[in-house]
Amino acid sequence: MDIEAFKRELIADGYLEIVEKTIEPNHVIDLHSHPYDVRALVLSGSATIACSGEAPRVYRAGDILEVEAGREHTEHYGPDGYAFLVGRRHPG
Repeated sequence: MDIEAFKRELIADGYLEIVEKTIEPNHVIDLHSHPYDVRALVLSGSATIACSGEAPRVYRAGDILEVEAGREHTEHYGPDGYAFLVGRRHPG
């Protein structure tokens, strides 16, 4: 998906906090949750995201991932690092 189109979609769906982030290679974030919904477009690299109650899923460039507020999950980033554009939708 085109980055500008993704940004427009985020805003239309109420994801008003939008940032581009990079994560170092092989970084691991243990079980946690966020107080906001997340929708992200993977720009490069790979990550394995394991949400509670679901099998782990690998995300690569071009994939879109979503994790709802309060959902526990782990994040394991690949050997090439990870870059993504992420929108956060805070409950209101």
